[in-house]
Amino acid sequence: MNPLPAEPLTGSAVVLRPWRVGDAARLRRAVVESAEHLRPWMPWVADEPLSVAERRAMIEQWQRDWAAGGDLLLGVFCSGEVAGGCGLHRRGGPDTLEVGYWIHAAFLRRGLATEAAALLTDRAFTVAGIDWVEIHHDKLNVASAAVPRRLGYEFVGEQPDEPTSPGDSGIDCAWRIARLDWLARGRGAN
Repeated sequence: MNPLPAEPLTGSAVVLRPWRVGDAARLRRAVVESAEHLRPWMPWVADEPLSVAERRAMIEQWQRDWAAGGDLLLGVFCSGEVAGGCGLHRRGGPDTLEVGYWIHAAFLRRGLATEAAALLTDRAFTVAGIDWVEIHHDKLNVASAAVPRRLGYEFVGEQPDEPTSPGDSGIDCAWRIARLDWLARGRGAN
C-alpha cells in the first residue's frame, strides 16, 4: 500500500482529491484553457492538447503508479470547478517529498496555489520517514516563488538545470521545510 494517503484534502477555498477517469473531459478543458499561461513553465504542456481518451488513459496510469507506491497526483477543485492540479513527488530521496502545482488561468491570484501547497505539505508530513518537503521552480517563475516564501519554506539555493520549457532560464530554485519547522508554525496534523 502506498504510504501517501489519497483521501481528499479540504481547505477554505479548495478541495484536493485524486483525479478520476470521469474527470478527463473537465481536466482536458482546464488544461486547454490554461495552456498559454502554463506553456512557459510546464514541460508537459508541449504535448497538449491530449484527447479525452488520452487523458482517461493518463489518469488510469496515475492511479496505477500511485497504487504501486509512486507519486500522488490530485485535482485542485474550487466550488466544484477544476482550478488546477497538484501532487507530491518522490524526486528528492527517501526522506523528502516535492510539492508540485499548477493553477487554471481563470483562478489565478486567489491564493489557491498557496493553499494547495500548504495542504500537500500537511499531507506529506503524515508519511512516516518524511523529514523534508521541497518546492522547486525556475528562477524566472516569480509567481511560483511566492508560494514557498508565503508558507515559510527556506530558500536553499539555485543550481543549473536543463531548460525543459520555453520560459525556463536554466536555473532551478529550491525551497525546503523541515517537519519540525512546519509543525512549529502551527501547521500539520501530527
